[in-house]
Amino acid sequence: MSTTRSERTDAPPTAITPLESDTVARVTKRLLPLIMLLFLVAYLDRTNISVAALTMNADIGLTATAYGVGAGLFYVTYILAEVPSNLALNRFGARVWIARIMITWGIVAGCMALVQGDKSFILVRMLLGAAEAGFTPGIIFYLSLWFPSRHRARATARFYVGSALATCLGAPISGLIVRMDGVWGLEGWKWLFILEAIPAVLLAFVVLRYFTDAPKDAAWLPAENKTWLIEELAAERKALETQRTFSVGQALTNPGILLLALFLFLYSFNSIGLTLWMPQVIKGTFGNPSNFATSLLTAIPYAFAVVFMLIVGRSVAKRGQAHLHMAVPMAISGVLLALSVVAGPTFLGFALLAVSTGVAWSAIPALWQSATSFTTGVAAAAGVALINSLANVAGLAVTPLIGKVKDLTGGFSASLLIIAAAMIAASVVALVSRRFTSPGRLAAEVQEG
Repeated sequence: MSTTRSERTDAPPTAITPLESDTVARVTKRLLPLIMLLFLVAYLDRTNISVAALTMNADIGLTATAYGVGAGLFYVTYILAEVPSNLALNRFGARVWIARIMITWGIVAGCMALVQGDKSFILVRMLLGAAEAGFTPGIIFYLSLWFPSRHRARATARFYVGSALATCLGAPISGLIVRMDGVWGLEGWKWLFILEAIPAVLLAFVVLRYFTDAPKDAAWLPAENKTWLIEELAAERKALETQRTFSVGQALTNPGILLLALFLFLYSFNSIGLTLWMPQVIKGTFGNPSNFATSLLTAIPYAFAVVFMLIVGRSVAKRGQAHLHMAVPMAISGVLLALSVVAGPTFLGFALLAVSTGVAWSAIPALWQSATSFTTGVAAAAGVALINSLANVAGLAVTPLIGKVKDLTGGFSASLLIIAAAMIAASVVALVSRRFTSPGRLAAEVQEG
């Protein structure tokens, strides 16, 4: 049985009514600025070791391989705790659970200032992984409780802007903080971890005050808007559950979920692997700039990411076709990154690297639009967490790999080519995933079965 264009999640949305537009605008204004800020802080605390490493590694005796292993082992505990954390969020509510995550990760992130060698470095990074686990998929699931499907890609794009801004703004800020070397007898990289951990703990109390677990509890929404949103989301859930209902176990073994996890795994070669090494890649490849200049240059690829994510998020909302909005950026990113290696340590080489990074990040809104389009409830929470946790295996694998290749070859060219190949492979996976992530296609398969 074939499906009509209107049944497929890759079809363009229908016209938006004034009530719908007003409701989404109110929800966006209430939730997204805070959510963007939370993700900025989360990503900053996860990745600020990339700037700290410029001086920390020598101070505590870390080789490139040891740094890569320690940075990567963050994802062991992160992966193990991801699905249980999202199930707990579904049970206890986002307001309390997200606040809990932020308090624990803020405390542990500050403890990075206490590391004295490779063993303590690895230990604190693993504790940080456990503390932060569940934040990203928890927010993705939370957005699915507030934004109807057609608006979810733009909401997710704005959420992920926080992570790009964390590097775009955070790298120069981190570079300035590192220059506090010697203040009160502390090294600059220690000040970096201490000062950038404090906002996480403080913002946890803002979350407790301003987050609302579900639309039915939103006293800040006018009655008409609240009624529309509750009914619209309920209708979407009913439509999906009429086509097919997933248990948690079925969601965790669903081909669509697993393919999206594979896509995010390959994408994470860039978003995790390259991000954690970007300052060292720039310093070791493009003329050995000063540490502060390196931090400024590190911001440029993620400034491109902010722009491209917003553009693609808008395009997905307008045109649908999530699989193409995943596949095309990945293919372009892979080609540009390979060309940057060919161009070598030149202005053109850096420009290609920067644009490649920004283009790669732009695929993420479409990914989460797809991931939340064919499951509901606790199955959706588990599925989103599984996608994020399996994808973070890339952090465990590629981060140490880059360090090992750097020690063996003396440069980053080979590692950049590996990342470029992963982007091309992700493009292929995105195209294949279409068959398994459309509710209309799932409905047809159920009826045919």
